[in-house]
Amino acid sequence: MFQKSRLHGEFFMQGDIACAEGALAAGCRFFGGYPITPASEIAERMAYRLPLLQGVFIQYEDEIASMAGILGASWAGVKSMTATSGPGFSLMNENIGLGMIMEAPCVVVNVQRGGPSTGLPTSWAQSDMMQARWGSHGDYGSISLVPNSPQEFFDLTITAFNFSEKYRLPVFIMADALVGHMTEKVVIPPVEELEIINRKYTNKKMEDYLPYDYGKDLIPDFAKAGDGYRYHTTGLTHDKRGYPDMTFECQNELVPRLVNKIKNHIDDISLTEEYEIEGADVIVISYGITSRTVLPAITMAKKKGIKVGYLRLKTVWPFPEEKIRKLSEKVAGFAVPEMNLGQISLEVERCAHNDSIVKLVPHPGGAIHKFEDVLQAIEEVAHGK
Repeated sequence: MFQKSRLHGEFFMQGDIACAEGALAAGCRFFGGYPITPASEIAERMAYRLPLLQGVFIQYEDEIASMAGILGASWAGVKSMTATSGPGFSLMNENIGLGMIMEAPCVVVNVQRGGPSTGLPTSWAQSDMMQARWGSHGDYGSISLVPNSPQEFFDLTITAFNFSEKYRLPVFIMADALVGHMTEKVVIPPVEELEIINRKYTNKKMEDYLPYDYGKDLIPDFAKAGDGYRYHTTGLTHDKRGYPDMTFECQNELVPRLVNKIKNHIDDISLTEEYEIEGADVIVISYGITSRTVLPAITMAKKKGIKVGYLRLKTVWPFPEEKIRKLSEKVAGFAVPEMNLGQISLEVERCAHNDSIVKLVPHPGGAIHKFEDVLQAIEEVAHGK
């Protein structure tokens, strides 16, 4: 079965394996990485499967080199990815910034574990969510997708590749070890039934082409490697030719564009799941595995007569600011369970109306929330505490 170069059908599949298969279905043909739990199964699967699809797998000496490698492969015209966990993600962040300013499409998977430092190598958390937004220095827009099942790990990996090509940047998949190591039914459609976005290449003549010229969508077109176009890229602030330009004027054009090319397309990028939002007094906001562990608490709260809505974030970055603002005008407040000590809850607080209660349900990782703790938070919000 697994000797097939392309898989489709129904499988009982681990989340990490589903991620690898999603990448292959999206057209990924280069993987550069370094082994780290709980993400190693993604690399192992890619090492086995890529040669069957004429792809390339390279195990680098560390995560710094891994990130550099997938940027180079991307600029050569190949869809590329890496996978890691907290410590490796920290090492990647300088080259993630390079990818942002180079505008190199690629996918970075972080199967999160508890930290800081080596922390919980084989256990879980949601401890890197702010790092995905602010990990590399400087200003740039970013996209982070958060699956809550092996099926969604497959689906959102394809979405991540589509967004990376459409908006020209490294896209993050912020899974957690529970989703990565969970085994459930995964349906893989035939590849021709999948929506796949491939690279947009310029149709300009060679003499008219500028590597960082852009239109209303703020996204430059690529030139196809080997076709004879002249292009240049750098980590320095650069002009439309790709050449370094240290002036304020250039910085003031380039950096806002890196932010706005994501901000201006938030309606396309922001993916959420909502239940019983209308008429709710309390809304539970969650993401990843936590969006599943809160469901018993929501059921219990409803039995107690509390009107509870449910908002699940599939896209955490860019954050759905306007949605939270509008919801906060209609509800008493929000309960935000996270497997960290408060990260996305801070964004909810920032965006919510001043009269709204935002109740964090913190957890340091290594286990899942007790539904009693989530239920207590829902009750406190409902009673104005």
